[in-house]
Amino acid sequence: MKAKRSYRLFMAGAVLAVLICGVLSLMLGTVDFSLSQVVEALGGRGDRVTENILRYSRIPRTLGCLLAGAALAVSGAVLQSVLANDLASPSIIGVNAGAGLGVAVACALGSLSGLAVSTAAFLGSLAAVTLIAVFARASLASRTTVILGGVALNSVLGAIREAIGVLDPDVTMLAAEFRVGGFSSVTYARLVPAAVMILGALAVLMTLLNELDVVSLGDDTARGVGLKVGKYRILFLILAALLAGAAVSFAGLLGFVGLIVPHFVRRLVGSESRRLLPAAALVGGAFVCGCDLVARLLFRPYELPVGIVLSVIGGPVFVWMLVRLKGGRRDRAG
Repeated sequence: MKAKRSYRLFMAGAVLAVLICGVLSLMLGTVDFSLSQVVEALGGRGDRVTENILRYSRIPRTLGCLLAGAALAVSGAVLQSVLANDLASPSIIGVNAGAGLGVAVACALGSLSGLAVSTAAFLGSLAAVTLIAVFARASLASRTTVILGGVALNSVLGAIREAIGVLDPDVTMLAAEFRVGGFSSVTYARLVPAAVMILGALAVLMTLLNELDVVSLGDDTARGVGLKVGKYRILFLILAALLAGAAVSFAGLLGFVGLIVPHFVRRLVGSESRRLLPAAALVGGAFVCGCDLVARLLFRPYELPVGIVLSVIGGPVFVWMLVRLKGGRRDRAG
């Protein structure tokens, strides 16, 4: 009973954090608005300038922050469960890099619509996560294959993406902010198709929480309760790739969200998926939205890409986790 009460309090706090960060994101920026101005503008009673700034800049940016944070955090939590490694995350093991390569290929081919870019990002991330899953399975999710293999895959995919940029200067121009990650250029055309993918993947995952817990226990235990391990592992990897790819398609190569947030949430609510995933989604959204606020206000009127703030926070945390977890490998049951 005490644990259930603590979890409810944590979720209430997470929801409150999302609301506070969302409201502040609408209010603050190069031009500040009061809460009453925001409410009036959203109700169609504000002046035209305020309404346009909110409608075409602040609202898609805020929604983008919340969706990308939730998607990357949940993707990281799923990858960590399926690969049995607490250091697995979309940015560390090459999933984001695969999505970035998919976006670069789509841009080079002239496919600039939101749906085309989101689909290309998903296919790229799916290819990357499939490679990592094969290597991880071959060595029981050891540090060498998941972490160092992911670093190597990041390097290779990044090099291919840069080569495409050299051969096609238009891709380089489009990818300037994309490499670091940011939300200053998010539009509804890019956001809506990705949002549909993210919300759809999250909805499917929320119906498979028990299966995810069983898969995380190891192949022998899962087979012992009659679960088709291979089928569900592939499904979870596809959903993780869809979440990461859709987020990268409009937010760029944001790092460390899928590493920091699941680890932080797991320490507070436990590893049970029915608690971990919803909490990770809320905390991830609030975390990215809060970092975006810091990035745009720290040197105002100049604005940093939020990816820089995330890297400054995430780098030291990753090193600490690498030492503390001794590679991130978990002991499998069964």
